[in-house]
Amino acid sequence: MSTVTLIGLGVMGLPMGINLVKAGHDVVGFNRSPAKVDALVAAGGRGAVSVADAVSGAHVIITMLPDSPDVEAVASGPEV
Repeated sequence: MSTVTLIGLGVMGLPMGINLVKAGHDVVGFNRSPAKVDALVAAGGRGAVSVADAVSGAHVIITMLPDSPDVEAVASGPEV
């Protein structure tokens, strides 16, 4: 199956990640709050310590962030 990266594990991102794990995908998650990453790991996903770490080796990258400035910061931030 595909390696899917989810950046943003909030109200929508975490359940989406858990469902992707249940569907057999290798899911890597990154979130500013570690507790959300821990929840994904507990469901069988993998956690990342940075955006760069999360997207390394991904086939699909999904951002589930609150607003356009957040997406821009992730896509063009210092780690990219």
